[in-house]
Amino acid sequence: MFTGIVEELGRVRHCRRNGNGYDLSIECQEVLKGTALGDSIAVNGVCLTVTEMDNHGFISGLAPETRKRTNLESLSAGSMVNLERSVTPTTRMGGHFVQGHVDATGEIREFRRDEDALWVSIGAAESLMRYVVVKGYITLDGTSLTVVDVGRDWFSVTLVAYTQAHIIMPSKRVGDTINIEVDVLGKYVERLLQTSEQQYNTDPENKRSPISAEFLKENGYE
Repeated sequence: MFTGIVEELGRVRHCRRNGNGYDLSIECQEVLKGTALGDSIAVNGVCLTVTEMDNHGFISGLAPETRKRTNLESLSAGSMVNLERSVTPTTRMGGHFVQGHVDATGEIREFRRDEDALWVSIGAAESLMRYVVVKGYITLDGTSLTVVDVGRDWFSVTLVAYTQAHIIMPSKRVGDTINIEVDVLGKYVERLLQTSEQQYNTDPENKRSPISAEFLKENGYE
């Protein structure tokens, strides 16, 4: 698990075919501290296992399916990536609960300056948008951010000056892909509601759960 607070910008040394998968080699320093073989590091929000290490970086195996479903497919030598080590019992929860399991990729639609802040609009599949709410959390390339606005197939976030200097998003261009992981709490709520509804439909004599979509809406969870 991660918090969505990027610890370091790494540089890709290479991404090479290795049997049925790929070896992704990343040059870095900060995230090597306290890291051992078998530990997890989030690379652009994708949880990867450290399989080799040296004093200047690490290598992780990358499955073809993972590469295809994330923007790791576009990486080449010299590409910059967001890095974060997995949490420990003493890690501060600076962002939110991030699993490192990318739900989908989105497309950057627009950058707009607002004094020192950078406003970014992201296009996403409509099927994903039911998990995206204004002032809710979302993870973009491994960065925990707060949603500013939401549309039918898009949402926006704002980056303060400090964040801009410590993540890769400002270096991207309109049309580039970005890894998206929605807040897992929304998926748990959806699953609980579905299970409750299924149980009621199977045996309507059972007492219906007091938590429903209507109940959540009436109490401010729109």
